[in-house]
Amino acid sequence: MSEQSNRTLGGDGVEGRVLQVFREVLAVDDLQLSDASTAADVPGWDSLAHINIMYSLEAEFDVQFSDEQLTSFQDVGELRRFLVEQAG
Repeated sequence: MSEQSNRTLGGDGVEGRVLQVFREVLAVDDLQLSDASTAADVPGWDSLAHINIMYSLEAEFDVQFSDEQLTSFQDVGELRRFLVEQAG
């Protein structure tokens, strides 16, 4: 696993905004995520929470995920990189 995938998300930019969406949807104020985090790693991140996370990210970043994208991101890092690209 690369150093980047072990890096914890945070800060004021895209990473911080992604983390805040996850914390709000999952109702876990002290949630920590890394680029390598997946639904299997995060308590409460089930299929319903996933849809709520994705729709909340759409609203936060003013993007629209395709139907395929709603389920295709392999981990938080892949999702974050997509959002950085869209914001850039």
